[in-house]
Amino acid sequence: MSGQGTSRRTDLTTLLAQAGEGNPVELNGWVKTARFSKNISFVHVFDGSSTATVQIILSAEQAEAFKGHLGIGTAVAIKGSWKASPGGRQAFEVAADEIVIVGESDASEYPIQRKKTSMEFLRTVAHLRPRTNTFQSVFRVRNALSWHIHRFFQERGFQWVHTPIITASDAEGAGEMFQVKATGSEEEFFGKPAFLTVSGQLAVENFAQAFTNVYTFGPTFRAENSHTGRHASEFWMIEPEIAFATLDDVIALAEAFVKEVSLATLEQCADDFEFFNTRIDKGWVDQVRASLAKPFARVTHAEAQEILVASGKKFEYPVGPGQELQTEHERYLAEEHFEGPVFVTDYPASQKAFYMRLNDDGETVGATDLLVPRIGELIGGSAREERLDVLDARISALGLEVEDYWWYRDLRKFGTTPHGGFGLGFERLIMWLTGMTNIRDVIPFPRTPGSAEF
Repeated sequence: MSGQGTSRRTDLTTLLAQAGEGNPVELNGWVKTARFSKNISFVHVFDGSSTATVQIILSAEQAEAFKGHLGIGTAVAIKGSWKASPGGRQAFEVAADEIVIVGESDASEYPIQRKKTSMEFLRTVAHLRPRTNTFQSVFRVRNALSWHIHRFFQERGFQWVHTPIITASDAEGAGEMFQVKATGSEEEFFGKPAFLTVSGQLAVENFAQAFTNVYTFGPTFRAENSHTGRHASEFWMIEPEIAFATLDDVIALAEAFVKEVSLATLEQCADDFEFFNTRIDKGWVDQVRASLAKPFARVTHAEAQEILVASGKKFEYPVGPGQELQTEHERYLAEEHFEGPVFVTDYPASQKAFYMRLNDDGETVGATDLLVPRIGELIGGSAREERLDVLDARISALGLEVEDYWWYRDLRKFGTTPHGGFGLGFERLIMWLTGMTNIRDVIPFPRTPGSAEF
């Protein structure tokens, strides 16, 4: 028995690779463009498997029968044969023998027309924008990058941990969380206040102390009323955690991770990245490739501030010893000074979360951020504080209740190890690789303040 549980449909990418003069072909897809004229009529069909479309040549009789019925968006099933194309845009085209309209689309009412294809407009029709060239490429890249992320960790013996989406802990201590409540009930459904997670890190640390190398890859949520192109209320995070490790180990893992998954995706989706490189931001992908080909730079927070002061550049926010790095500072360091990715380490303890390991100077923590051009912070990571007394002091200093982290403290009481990890914003990585400038345009259904379609 063959074919059980599988579709008989062959995608266009495979069909094109098998094309040969006179060979029969059956294909399915959606109409991207159509042209009907006295001398020749044809439609271009796509199915999302690649940037390629197939040109379908219609006979005069077919053109007469289907004119007005093969508008943009129409789903079709076509049988015909391959023939060499006289045009230079494709090697082969299909002479149609049979055309079946699977799903009609009235071109006069189709929301996405050439005159309305701004990114802002397309966000209002997020259910249809995956059919456009830009979003076809964006979401193929997103899919491939997801696969390579899992492959990277799985090949290195990491365990994928499904950390909770509903949590009672604020991993960042910033309080920007969405509270979860049962509809129509005044009581706490879980017996205590519960929220949508801002990070899987605290939970995945549990498993690092049992499996050594672990990671989580899933949705996270921030109730931050931000309208910048880098922030969304729902986004995805990759968060590995490694036991018996130092900050240097975390940085080495982060650099290897970014380089390998990026290069693998660039190779797999070469046609899509050519589209980004020529149509979205000319030459941007070439710059990314150049950045990935060299070692990432590394400076301390104090050294970074010295660079900013010495630059003589006028910034909106102050620079100097102890000042916080803002996006404008991060971008200057990555774009102008280092001209590529840079790890900044050893931040003032007052600027970082309670779980980051206090350095011997008592003033800074073993933290790192990876800064990249245009984005700023791509990764935030640290060595974790494994000393219980120091951890308790840090929790209290930030105004948090020590008792709320009883389980996290247990990890320091029962077989603690030096350990660390990082969090990487998945959408920011896609933005950096593709040159897309708004997080809303690299996530299928963006959730931002004032906007939650579907």
